[in-house]
Amino acid sequence: MNKEIELELLAEEYPSITAVSNAIKALENELELPKGTEHFVSDLHGEFESFCHVIKNGSGSIAEVIKQLFSKQLTALEQHQLTALICYPEQVLSFKDDAINQEALCSAQSLLNLVSICRSYSQGYTRAKVQSLISSAFKAEIETLLFHTQADSAPADSTIESPTKALNPLNPHIIDSVIASGQTKTFIVALAELIQQLAISKLHVIGDIYDRGPGAHHIMDLLMQYHSVDVQWGNHDILWMGAAAGSEACMATAIRIALRYTDLETIQSGYGINLLPLAALAVELYGDDPCERFQPKVPADQSISDHERRLLAQMQKAIAIIQLKLEGQIVKRRPQYQMQDRLLLDKIDLQAGTINIDNITYPLIEHHFPTISAQAPYSLTEAEQKLVEQLKEQFFQSNKLQQHIRFLYSHGAMYHVSNNNLLLHGCVAMNDDGSFKSFKVAGEEYAGKAFVDRVDTLARQGYFSPPGSAEKSYGEDAMWYLWCGEQSPLFGKQRMATFERYFIADKSTHSEGRNAYYDMRNNPALAEKILLEFGISSESGRLVNGHVPVKVKKGESPIKAEGKLLVIDGGFAKAYRDTTGISGYTLISDAKELSLVAHKPFLSIDSYIQRGPQVDFDVECIATHQIALKVRDCDEALSIKNKIAALKQLHKAYQDKQLKPH
Repeated sequence: MNKEIELELLAEEYPSITAVSNAIKALENELELPKGTEHFVSDLHGEFESFCHVIKNGSGSIAEVIKQLFSKQLTALEQHQLTALICYPEQVLSFKDDAINQEALCSAQSLLNLVSICRSYSQGYTRAKVQSLISSAFKAEIETLLFHTQADSAPADSTIESPTKALNPLNPHIIDSVIASGQTKTFIVALAELIQQLAISKLHVIGDIYDRGPGAHHIMDLLMQYHSVDVQWGNHDILWMGAAAGSEACMATAIRIALRYTDLETIQSGYGINLLPLAALAVELYGDDPCERFQPKVPADQSISDHERRLLAQMQKAIAIIQLKLEGQIVKRRPQYQMQDRLLLDKIDLQAGTINIDNITYPLIEHHFPTISAQAPYSLTEAEQKLVEQLKEQFFQSNKLQQHIRFLYSHGAMYHVSNNNLLLHGCVAMNDDGSFKSFKVAGEEYAGKAFVDRVDTLARQGYFSPPGSAEKSYGEDAMWYLWCGEQSPLFGKQRMATFERYFIADKSTHSEGRNAYYDMRNNPALAEKILLEFGISSESGRLVNGHVPVKVKKGESPIKAEGKLLVIDGGFAKAYRDTTGISGYTLISDAKELSLVAHKPFLSIDSYIQRGPQVDFDVECIATHQIALKVRDCDEALSIKNKIAALKQLHKAYQDKQLKPH
């Protein structure tokens, strides 16, 4: 754009020298603010309640701030109740328990305590940012309480004064007015929600929101409302993205996993997918089949009847066979994927009940395959094809699903770089010698960052390209490859042995192997090589992964490569907690340090409210900054400095009379 036009447009927003000067000063002040607190989580796997608790309590930071501010004024129990009030204001204020002193929590002093906590967190934000986070209820009152030490004429982007400053005489009057109005609870909720938002300036979700647990759709709703968030896609996310785009193989796999883990809440209640047609076909085909290998994994806290268990097993087998057929079709039409070893249905001897793999014959555990034809094993029957079309149309027509997937595209990517941290769910495919593994796409070799960028483009192509186009079909298949392909940065294994685990008893066939990346990820040189590949300083940068649960119970550390690589899959999913021994990690980066928080299991809101003071987390400091970081040290400083430079040009244009103030 022409520079003169840019200045004229900027002049519309800043119509005078005074306005420009104030804006420059505000932006320069913003550069001197403390670095915002970033929270990194991964592998949420539908565990909405646990994730929501972590977000509401700022990964434990809110309790720590309360302890710092009120250790001399409040007992440990009172501190816990104040923390619980911030995390769950509506529940605490309606909680029926003599141990909860609701009169004290609704007192003027309690409200002033909440204001002090707000002010403590607000020190790291501009006034305009804080104002944007305040809900409409009591907006004017809260702004007065927070900004009372500043002149009324202070710029909107000026910073917040210290919370230790004496309270303005207006404050008790405002608090008394709120209490007299009978709106104390509404006021507390507004303050509590503001504190929750201020506790985390930026949330990074490093993949795998979907599958295993029942609340992926609720997590997506929360993320869509969150004030600042980005998502790095995981293999389970790309599976649902592919299903929503129209990939039949991705859709069948997502349904199979939901049935396997009895996670029907998301698929049925969340997205309105009707599985009755699948149930009808499953009963017709496998009504007399015990489907022993397809028994669902039922969580300990869930109870289902024998009839339900049997039906889920039959449905799982029906969709699993469909999945294997659809996957075989992709492998055959995309030979460049080099996944011919996944073509197994044509290796079955239906009469003998065996399969021949690499010249070794294995007996099959299950022999009942009424829909597999020896002549065309990868072709769907007429009934299967009709079912796939019905389900596919439902995935297309689910408004909630499509909203969530579009959010993953608009706020997500294969990877993200934030303040010298490379956020990538799984891995960067490597050869055994430490070189980047190359992949030929459309006749061109891609490796390292170039390959990750390429598949990011293909994933978008698969969703946004015109229906029926070759580009869309190619992109849809690419999303399936990202789910389970050997070089997928989201998968990182040599194969996904779905067929073998269902149908072959010999466990030697179940091995899936893994990319050399995982064997070398404790090597600092590897981490530095990858960081440099993505344009990140090898000296100060870090690589942050999820995907592979950290075996904490067996002594494994999430800190790899001398701190250059961090794995933060700590078992939010209940299915992995026996492996990790904890209930998820949060990596926290603030102005002073980088730390890792290991969370203990969250039981319920009620138990949290009434249990009294306990420590819910363990904190490990990974690195301390000798000099506290400021905004000027972060990525966002570049855009701020660019705006300052533009404003200074406008200021000069006003002074030189090149432009007239409006």
